[in-house]
Amino acid sequence: MTITQGEQPASDPAAGPVRGRRMRLPGTGAPRTRGNRSSAMLVSGVLTLALGITAVILPVPYVVESPGPTFNTIGEDNGKPVISVTGHETFPAKGNLDLTTVYVDGGPNGPVSVFEAFSAWLNGTKAVYPQELLFPTGVTKEQSQQESATAMTTSQENAVAAALKELNIPFEQKMQVAGLPDDSASKGVLQSGDVLVSINDKPITSLGVVQAELAAGNGKSVKVIVDRAGSQVPATITPAKNSAGRYILGVILQYKFTFPFDVKISLDKVGGPSAGMMFALGIIDTVTPGDLTGGKHIAGTGTISPDGAVGPIGGIAQKMQGARSGGATLFLAPASNCEDVVGHIPGGLQVVKVENLTDARKAVELAASGGDTSGLPVCTSN
Repeated sequence: MTITQGEQPASDPAAGPVRGRRMRLPGTGAPRTRGNRSSAMLVSGVLTLALGITAVILPVPYVVESPGPTFNTIGEDNGKPVISVTGHETFPAKGNLDLTTVYVDGGPNGPVSVFEAFSAWLNGTKAVYPQELLFPTGVTKEQSQQESATAMTTSQENAVAAALKELNIPFEQKMQVAGLPDDSASKGVLQSGDVLVSINDKPITSLGVVQAELAAGNGKSVKVIVDRAGSQVPATITPAKNSAGRYILGVILQYKFTFPFDVKISLDKVGGPSAGMMFALGIIDTVTPGDLTGGKHIAGTGTISPDGAVGPIGGIAQKMQGARSGGATLFLAPASNCEDVVGHIPGGLQVVKVENLTDARKAVELAASGGDTSGLPVCTSN
């Protein structure tokens, strides 16, 4: 499932009363200036304390990540099943397939103070990052929340597709144009909403088909047919080379699915794409007989693509902490996150690295059967 930096003007405290000859009152042993000096020292101390407090509470351009709660994808949230299926037989499931979350303070979510950032830095379960590392400059809280909600919706659709593919249940999958950047090679040729049908007469069933054809053409123009509002429209596009040296059409694509039954995922106040793999495992457990977990408490994280590939996520150290605190003993981690896993595994938690949904499913099934999981792939330091 996203500060401003204050500036305190310099201050030169008073050096105290001017030294020199002091006039004494008759019959007194102390100079009259002692009271003035005490007042000056008191004022200086109060100012120093005020400046110190101000420095501690000033906002700083950092983001703090902390372990968040876990949610059982085969359980309930607020009295409702996290995953509900209509149009297909379902089976009760036991155990836990927990998705993990991270609390994010700072950035568009509101500033953190020097004290909060420093305290988090000293806390082994939290992480502190420069704000610009996680959020684009100028992004608002509303924009961040919208992006997170969109990523969650996409991850749920991808999870359904990946689960059905893993179970060999057929469904329809198309690629749709979601947008075109200003410098797009397809600008003026393709439109948002176009569904890609074929490229050089080859049916487009996935993004891989498009990428392979563009790579084979090495910059040559390609013939594309799109479905535009029910009509087949031909187009010729000369691809452009991106910063990575690959030829691209320059369009933002999204998958458009037609599934044989309905899957609804209900989870409040959780966003982002990182729950995809655990959603997919939850769907598999829901629509297949028996208990995928065997009653075990398993957690994990990772994005999911429609073809079942598991991708990296952020905050994995905090998610492992949250998983262990929630009771999990086995954790599924994306192989591409291994560098952040090593050295951060809490005691009592076994972490298995997975490349795809098939790897994740096999690991869960082995744990469910009571088999020896010590031979499963793990993250190692280079």
